[in-house]
Amino acid sequence: MSDLLFELFSEEIPARMQRQAADDLKRLVTNALVERGLIYEGAAAYATPRRLALQVVGLPNRQPDLREERKGPRVGAPEAAIAGFLKSAGLASLDQAKIEKDPKKGEFYVAVIERAGAETIDVLAEILPAIVKSFPWPKSMRWGTASERPDSLRWVRPLHSVVATFGPETETPDVVVFDVDGIASSNVTYGHRFLAPQPIRVKRFEDYALALERANVVIDPARRHDIILHDAKDLAFAQGLELVEDAGLLEEVAGLVEWPVTLMGAFDESFLSIPPEVIRATIRVNQKCFVLREDTALTNRFILVSNIEASDGGATVIGGNERVIAARLSDAKFFYETDLKLRLEERLPKLDAIVFHEKLGTQGERVKRIAALARELAPIVGADAEKAERAAILCKVDLVSEMVGEFPELQGLMGRYYASAQGEDASVAAAIEEHYKPQGPGDRIPTDPVSIAVALADKLDTLVGFWAIDEKPTGSKDPYALRRAALGVIRILMENALRLPITLTLGGHTGRVHIDIYFEKLKGQIRIVNEMPKAGFSIEQKERLIREVLSSADPERAAEFAEARIHGAWQESLDLLEFFIDRLKVYLRDKGARYDLIDAALGAVLETETPTPSPSPQGGGEQAPLQDDLLMITRKVEALDKFLSTDDGRNLLAGFRRAVNILKIEEKKDGANAYAHRHAPNLRIEPQEHKLAAAIARAREETAEHLEKEDFAGAMRALSKLRAPVDAFFDDVTVNAENADLRLNRLRLLAELRRVMMGVADFGKIAGETGTA
Repeated sequence: MSDLLFELFSEEIPARMQRQAADDLKRLVTNALVERGLIYEGAAAYATPRRLALQVVGLPNRQPDLREERKGPRVGAPEAAIAGFLKSAGLASLDQAKIEKDPKKGEFYVAVIERAGAETIDVLAEILPAIVKSFPWPKSMRWGTASERPDSLRWVRPLHSVVATFGPETETPDVVVFDVDGIASSNVTYGHRFLAPQPIRVKRFEDYALALERANVVIDPARRHDIILHDAKDLAFAQGLELVEDAGLLEEVAGLVEWPVTLMGAFDESFLSIPPEVIRATIRVNQKCFVLREDTALTNRFILVSNIEASDGGATVIGGNERVIAARLSDAKFFYETDLKLRLEERLPKLDAIVFHEKLGTQGERVKRIAALARELAPIVGADAEKAERAAILCKVDLVSEMVGEFPELQGLMGRYYASAQGEDASVAAAIEEHYKPQGPGDRIPTDPVSIAVALADKLDTLVGFWAIDEKPTGSKDPYALRRAALGVIRILMENALRLPITLTLGGHTGRVHIDIYFEKLKGQIRIVNEMPKAGFSIEQKERLIREVLSSADPERAAEFAEARIHGAWQESLDLLEFFIDRLKVYLRDKGARYDLIDAALGAVLETETPTPSPSPQGGGEQAPLQDDLLMITRKVEALDKFLSTDDGRNLLAGFRRAVNILKIEEKKDGANAYAHRHAPNLRIEPQEHKLAAAIARAREETAEHLEKEDFAGAMRALSKLRAPVDAFFDDVTVNAENADLRLNRLRLLAELRRVMMGVADFGKIAGETGTA
């Protein structure tokens, strides 16, 4: 068995592309080998700023020989069919084919095609250049004189050399000979750009990695990670400080250096008056450096990672970084102090210049909607309405601040700092920062009532708005992060144990959104008039057209428009509620809930005593309205799970399935509504019938009482009392009696059992040991 070493040496590869590029190289090469019958034992890919490298071990020295029998036409078939067979099989004449007999089909020709396997090194010489030429870089370039040709090689940065060797461990490997756009493969690579730029002759991966290490290149990105993290912590510890770890920055920095050398620098202590998050963002974004802290407070020290071992111990490198960071922090301090000179509410008019969406108006208009909704939500979540409205009015103002203009990732956070500085209530200031949360599954949720009200208002406005203009998520596409917004609402409600009537809330807010859509259309019409070509339109004509547009822009007409749209958009509201339910399922499944219990909890059916025009799939009832109290749905799922974990729950479920299966069979004969009426007590003749009827009546009363109180555990306990009479009924009573009246009455009794249980949950959607009922 032999090993492959493959390296592509170039100018600096952007750090963000290295990991994916290494994975792509491994995938493309190994897939191509397997497709050609070359099975390998293992493969590993590596990346540094200047190279991609691949090691494939345990490859055979040649492809396996192939023998294929290809069936042809019958003996005596038309000449055209025979000619096509000979051509496809590569035969010169029928003499090279053999004849086989089939008892049913008679005699037919068979071509035996034998192909000797190629040498693996020749196969590699074919596939490697093809992979290089078609490599899937997110961005690539052409360079040099060859770039004038449209078919010239494209690479992420200019490619300088290619190493490709193949051979067994016990022998000197051969060079896989090929050429990529004038770059010939070889066994020569190069070390560190500055510390060891000389050419290095290599054989296989083991000596390749060691040779590069001697030439100041750490080929394994995981080792570079570890070196940087370990040395940075040691430097900090030596000064009595602690490294503020940053996984994203560590990944990036490890992709910027081939020979990591950690150093410590400092900046003027006066900059510590800036919020610590600003200092960290400035140093991280501009200089790719790590900040340090003492206890919990940020210090004026930072860790930088150099790519060289300087003769002066890094003093020049440290000095250069300190100068740049001082300049950047000076800018940040200026932005911060400039922002503090203006109160937040004085910046509000600037939000009218920021378009949130062309159909949904500006950020200023959106803030008014959020404020109105936050005020409505405040009493529901236990927040002060005045504070919630105030926080909502100010929640987007920092978007027009100098600091957020420089560092967009600080939006919300800077709003909190500015609000605190101007004396806003602490809960108002906190809500300005926290209304964006949660921004992902690992992010914390707001817990202060004011923050909750504003966070819910912000997310619900987003969802209602994009539903109103029919910009919903489709498949894997969700450009406005609406799934994340819905999951954010769900997490806030669930993890704070809050109840919110989703349908009522969505319906009330829809009016505000549609009024803004109405006026946005009018503004659009005015823009069209103003942008009309000068030729053929006088100023007077344009002014007249604008007056006509504005004459229709009165609040009453806007309200009528919104009311009409709300009336017609009822289905859209149900659509949005179903979207919430789907997201709730995702949330609960991630928490370990069974998918079938979620569907069962959502699928309760209201009992009716007479046949209905639109019976439920279970017969004799109508589907309950789609539940919109997400917390109650969750509690019902929990109660159902606990109930089904007991013997009573499991056995009652088995009895329910038996009853449902009997009813389904008989309903095909008698009709879907045949058993919708209550049974006749005077037709009960067996003791088990009386006991089951009494148990059903008691369960009907008790479950209704518990459901009214939203005591789902109590409703399940009430159902558990049905187990014994249901078991006894099936043991001792023949449902399909010869007497037609008795048969009908017993089927109606089973239908009552079904309806009582379905009033609590759709037990038919619960999976069993061998499938669903």
